[in-house]
Amino acid sequence: MLAEIAFPAFDPVALQIGPVAIRWYALAYVAGIVFGWRLAMRLANKPKTPVLPVEVDDLIVWLTFGIILGGRIGYILFYNFDSYLQEPLTALEVWKGGMSFHGGLLGVVTAIVLFARNRGIPLLALGDVVAAVVPIGLFFGRIANFVNGELWGRATDVSWAMVFPGDKFMLPRHPSQLYEAFFEGIALFTILMVLNARGVRRYMGMMTGAFLFFYSSARIGCEFFREPDVQIGYLAFGVTMGQILSIPMAAIGVWLMATAKRRPAPDRSLPAEAGKPA
Repeated sequence: MLAEIAFPAFDPVALQIGPVAIRWYALAYVAGIVFGWRLAMRLANKPKTPVLPVEVDDLIVWLTFGIILGGRIGYILFYNFDSYLQEPLTALEVWKGGMSFHGGLLGVVTAIVLFARNRGIPLLALGDVVAAVVPIGLFFGRIANFVNGELWGRATDVSWAMVFPGDKFMLPRHPSQLYEAFFEGIALFTILMVLNARGVRRYMGMMTGAFLFFYSSARIGCEFFREPDVQIGYLAFGVTMGQILSIPMAAIGVWLMATAKRRPAPDRSLPAEAGKPA
């Protein structure tokens, strides 16, 4: 079997300044956080918002720590615990990759809960703003996975299959990173923006629920084309760890959407005259 499309020869290092290497993987996280932050600020500037722009501005630091710490700890616990138990210092080598979305999600949820309690902000209203922009980071993250030639797909004979340089078997495989970039990034972002335009943020938890459900659906579907992590493989009945972790997310998403109309969002927007000089 031969790949129909050659894998591009990407250099994972975007910029080298002496001993300091700036990798595309790191830039993907920066781009996701910055673009997500700017869009969240725009959403918070809408009339009758339950979350103020200044609160979104302050939240970004909390979320950054939640993403990085949660993503790394989640990967260690869910996907490669035995390896890091033997060599614990390698857990600090985040520049080599190894981040879990589900762990990052738990980190973000923790950051949102702590921040909301600290500032007296309705928890689900804050979660709705964050959920609306998460697909931006997912898109850049999956593109970075592709550039790194990691987390590739299962062996296939489709005409767009690729041989990834790190694959010791040199088999043509699905470029599943690009599938995920589209469905978890572009498609999910489009769905959430359409829902936002229709005013679903009037009900707290609707946007968060939609994100959880549609992300989980996309992840479960894409996992059928993605090669499971070699240290875990397939679990019972041929499912993968990514699918197992996504099932409860989907269930929570359905519950949040089904009950959202019981939670009308408060209007915490500032008066039009606020902030103007006297």
